[in-house]
Amino acid sequence: MQYAAAAEKHGSFRKASLALGVKQSTLSRTIAQMENRLGLILFERTHGGVRLTKVGSEIIRTCRYLVETIDLMESSAASLSRGETGHFTVGFYTSLSAGNLRATLTEFAGKFPRIIFRTVEASRTHLFSDLESGVLDVAVVTGDPEPGEKNAMCLWTERVMAVLPEIHPMVEKKQVHWSDLRDETFLLRSADPGAEFRDILVSKFAQFGAQPRLVVHDASQESIGSLVGARFGISLVTEASIGTRIPGVTYRELRGGNGPSRISYAAHWRGDNHNPALANFIALLEERYPSLAGLD
Repeated sequence: MQYAAAAEKHGSFRKASLALGVKQSTLSRTIAQMENRLGLILFERTHGGVRLTKVGSEIIRTCRYLVETIDLMESSAASLSRGETGHFTVGFYTSLSAGNLRATLTEFAGKFPRIIFRTVEASRTHLFSDLESGVLDVAVVTGDPEPGEKNAMCLWTERVMAVLPEIHPMVEKKQVHWSDLRDETFLLRSADPGAEFRDILVSKFAQFGAQPRLVVHDASQESIGSLVGARFGISLVTEASIGTRIPGVTYRELRGGNGPSRISYAAHWRGDNHNPALANFIALLEERYPSLAGLD
């Protein structure tokens, strides 16, 4: 079909064979075999070249369509195998208002604009369930991978920030220490990473012999922020969340004896996931966070 379409285009078997880089005899013989198989004469042969017959015009129209379709299919298959097209799904429960996750996803989308990109925001338990069932290609969660865990890698760390009412006394400080907050009421989410912040608070307050006063809400981080703005208490977020503007609220870095308090992030995926887009995403993570990629 490719030979026949080329012959029609160039009006000559010789010119068509030169354009395709094949012997004229091969092209001529192949077209003759095609005519025998169809039981039709597609071309009138003359000393000046070839000309389509009436029935040949109809056949060549179909040939051109099929050749173009196959070429497109081959091109699409090549793009899919390189991870340049297709679908890719990322799960997370941190904020996308700022920070490394947003920057990473933005860069990935810029490098592979033809990939249909989808995100899922859910709890850690839900994310790992979706990862296991194949709904997700990768999950980005807080905490380090387990020692020896395969198909996971350390990513980045983010500072822990105190969420304070704008009229709070601590707003005058650029940095806030954990001991400054011993008398505060902490508003935490029941969803992730609320449990991780609770563990951090218990650990930090134990250092000066105290227990944090906690109130857990089944609410979004934005709703928690609104409660802070209304002076029901204070809260904690990672620095990725400080891009979210909530009326009456400000953010301050939390510090301990060794400097800023930080929380780590890791990526997890399934080893039997052969989505080429996943391989490209992992390669991007290794490129962006090379000092941590070897710690998985």
